[in-house]
Amino acid sequence: MPLPAGETLGPYEILAPLGAGGMGEVYRARDPRMRREVAIKLSAEKFSDRFDREVRAVAALNHPNVCQVYDVGPNYLVMELVEGLTLADRIKQGALPLEESLAIARQIGDALEAAHEKGIIHRDLKPANIKVKPDGAVKVLDFGLAKVSEPVATANPADSPTLTIEATRAGQIVGTAAYMAPEQARGKTVDRRVDIWACGVILYEMLTGRRLFEGETISDILAGVLTKEPDWDAVPIQVRRLLKSCLEKDPKRRLRNIADAWRLLEEAPVTTAPSSRLPWAVAGALAIALAVALWASWRGAVRSAGQPSIRLDLDLGPDVSFGSTTGPAVILSPDGTRLVFVSQGADGTRRLFVRRLDQARATEMPGTEGAYAQFFSPDGQWVAFFAQGKLKKARIEGGAPVSLCDAPTARGGSWGDDGNIIAALDQQAGLSLVPAEGGRPVAVTNLNLEKGETTHRWPQVLPGSQAVLFTTSTTYGHYDEADIAVVTVKDHRSKVLLSQAGSYPRYLPSGHLAYVTKGAVFAAPFEVNRLEVTGSPGRFWEVGVNVTLGFGHFDFSRNGNLAYRTGGTEGLRTIQWLDSSGRTVPVGLDPGYYNGLRLSNDGTHVAYALSQGPGQDIWTYDLDRAVKTRLTNGQGAHPVWSPDGRFLVFHGLGGLSWTRADGAGQPQPLTRSKAVQLPFSFTPESARLAYAEQTPGAGTEIRTVALENRAGQLHAGEPQVFLKTAVGMTFPSFSPDGRWLAFANAEGGRYEVYVRAFPDNGTQVQISNAGGISPVWSRYGRELFYRTEDQRIMVATYAVKGNTLVADKPRVWFPRPLANTGLGMNFDLAPDARRILALMPARSAEPRENQSHVTLVINALEEVRTRLASR
Repeated sequence: MPLPAGETLGPYEILAPLGAGGMGEVYRARDPRMRREVAIKLSAEKFSDRFDREVRAVAALNHPNVCQVYDVGPNYLVMELVEGLTLADRIKQGALPLEESLAIARQIGDALEAAHEKGIIHRDLKPANIKVKPDGAVKVLDFGLAKVSEPVATANPADSPTLTIEATRAGQIVGTAAYMAPEQARGKTVDRRVDIWACGVILYEMLTGRRLFEGETISDILAGVLTKEPDWDAVPIQVRRLLKSCLEKDPKRRLRNIADAWRLLEEAPVTTAPSSRLPWAVAGALAIALAVALWASWRGAVRSAGQPSIRLDLDLGPDVSFGSTTGPAVILSPDGTRLVFVSQGADGTRRLFVRRLDQARATEMPGTEGAYAQFFSPDGQWVAFFAQGKLKKARIEGGAPVSLCDAPTARGGSWGDDGNIIAALDQQAGLSLVPAEGGRPVAVTNLNLEKGETTHRWPQVLPGSQAVLFTTSTTYGHYDEADIAVVTVKDHRSKVLLSQAGSYPRYLPSGHLAYVTKGAVFAAPFEVNRLEVTGSPGRFWEVGVNVTLGFGHFDFSRNGNLAYRTGGTEGLRTIQWLDSSGRTVPVGLDPGYYNGLRLSNDGTHVAYALSQGPGQDIWTYDLDRAVKTRLTNGQGAHPVWSPDGRFLVFHGLGGLSWTRADGAGQPQPLTRSKAVQLPFSFTPESARLAYAEQTPGAGTEIRTVALENRAGQLHAGEPQVFLKTAVGMTFPSFSPDGRWLAFANAEGGRYEVYVRAFPDNGTQVQISNAGGISPVWSRYGRELFYRTEDQRIMVATYAVKGNTLVADKPRVWFPRPLANTGLGMNFDLAPDARRILALMPARSAEPRENQSHVTLVINALEEVRTRLASR
């Protein structure tokens, strides 16, 4: 008997019937705990223990093209509610265009690939089990459930259901007749190739609008599966090789891996007629008409000299909230036809979206949660990006991203036309070459420690892939006057092109070098063959610039278009007190480019690094008396207080330095080294300092060194290696009793917080569970604070049992994100552990309604040519 609306099934409230499925009745329901609507599949029989185990294995399959299983009841399944038509409904309306059919088939293939990698086979793939959402995203339903479903009677032989539970036992038939592979129809043991067969049948059906195997009865259909050949003339020539490989009746000759299917497409281009429609509002009817005319005439063509440029204001819509704090918010495809942008959802998660310029809506790129610093492949078919400590790539048409290599704190990448990617995989390292198919990174540049270089970032591969532009600097957290350099890929020879000029260099097809500084794009004549700037620069477009990370919100296409967003200069920060209720109280300092925030042990003073121009200095601020004191003169970063408050140790050129906290005297060297040394924490009695030492090409070590105060002078003893790590920024932090050392490491690509005993006994406890850096111990309570990649403060309570530290699950301590300082310390804990002093983003002067707008400049290169030629 059907369940009425309002009745409950476990914790779920039934809302309405949705129909019948392979297991029985299907209902729309509400999950009051998660406050979401779900789909419930109800069986007349209770599930067996084996069924429960199998379904839970399917539930672990988490993929954007797979309908998620949320819960298993005694006789029901709770699944993701997917809106939209089934593919069967779409096909009833007629054959689908080739491009749309391939886009759907690719997403089905991506779902199959993810499942097959986990040993899960669908076995009952058919159009009725595939939903196409209104935005074009595909969801495959009932994944793997053919293996565990009981039969349900049906009058339609083409939709015949699963016939048995024992899917892998020879002699038994599982699946829907019209989409069964021959070996499946014969009851033989099956593997992933039955899904590849079904995928081919579905693609054939999308392209032709009719089923591949017809019949009045199940026996007639199965006879066709076993004996008939498809009508190959009914499908476009581009897909015949692919379909023939999927629909081989002998499984030994059939395609073995769905991921290889798309290589079998013929080279003939698949295109659709472009639309001249503009999806954005442009002020005034005359402006709209002019824009459409120019767009229709110029789109897709290489711009020629003499054609004027035109600006369009592009509103991406009210749902867009640019969420990129590391890398440009919007990029333009090489052919100028698409935008890919980062938008932040209500949950604070960043995702990539793609929008064709001739279409009215953007489409989410599945699997791109946390994405930043995205960039296109030369052919525009892929987008590479960074997320969860990895360099990834994803097809522009959809599909699961592919991880290429580890990238703990990336600062940009560029995809060369030779099939290699040059990327800054870590913010305090050189550039690396990564094959676009994935593989071990190979160093292209190393930091010049004798010059005091701290970073190589934001690379761009020049045409021909023989050389790479990049930003280099000797300071932390301020790149408005960084150096712009170039390196040759073959022999790794580098030189500075523009000294203290700006950052984020980009080569323009017009023969110019563009970069950002002072809140604008500048451009200068550039001879790409000689790798030389040949003229003075000029100022062009006012764009959003992030000074503290060194990038600009702009991008050029090869055909001369420019996309950018305004917003002034980003990166300014304020210093504020926070509490766990969400309140903030400013300390009284003006906004600035602060970094490396550290509180004195008594909580009366704060030390910080402040960038002003090309230099960076260490300052202190008396929180009670509002008095600032500068302690260095043009060089200093990463300050740390001695426990008695008398000294500050900091990163200086050529090793560690120290200075008196009251400003008396001059900074003095503490250690001397060609490696990068970054101090972080003292033991409680000031006897030992923990610091990180990074040598390019030789890895990083957490070291500790004994310190001695001799007549007001600090002296360092012989350092000892505590731990070798995979990354440069390790944030070692001594516990209040000196028994433990917390630190961050990124052995798996993403930073996590760990704790080891001090001295080290070889055991390690992971504290964070979704990324973390900057561990800070509570002085009196058993709490360890840290921050996540998305700048949230977390805290984990812990207990000490003998020689073991046991940590609880971390929780969010403060709900709002802090200012993005890369790997700089952006918070510290007050002595009473009730407040935190933190760097917060300075409020933007840009109106909220403008934050989803992008400016598109058609034929922007003509502006550069004309204005620089007239100088």
